[in-house]
Amino acid sequence: MKIDKRQAREVALQALYAWQLSGADPLDEARAIEGYEESEFVRSLLRGVQGRASELEKVITPHLDRPFARLSPVERAILYIGAFELAEHPRTPFKVVLNEAVELGKSFGAAEGYRFVNGVLEKVAVALRPDEVAKSRNRIV
Repeated sequence: MKIDKRQAREVALQALYAWQLSGADPLDEARAIEGYEESEFVRSLLRGVQGRASELEKVITPHLDRPFARLSPVERAILYIGAFELAEHPRTPFKVVLNEAVELGKSFGAAEGYRFVNGVLEKVAVALRPDEVAKSRNRIV
């Protein structure tokens, strides 16, 4: 059974959570999740976040109300995934990235943590994709 992108993000979140806590290879962590089948999208997210974590942290940090290290591992993982997608997956609309991050926050985060994630990633989207965000804000509905 092939997993869809939403499921892939959930697997990536769980694997990145474990990676932050144990330092284990996040791809190995993903493979240990029951029911997981290999996914290029999961590999892209995990290798991308792992390889660019410090760069992603620098993009995220200016938009935080507290030090990055004080975020919960779930918040960090969601923000890593969202920032990586915004930076490296331009064909995925920024609103989709934000919505998917909010859904991860609702499913795995603290009670109102999804609001924090949404606010931070919206600012990251403005920084990484200013034209796309501006165009969406200028649309007349």
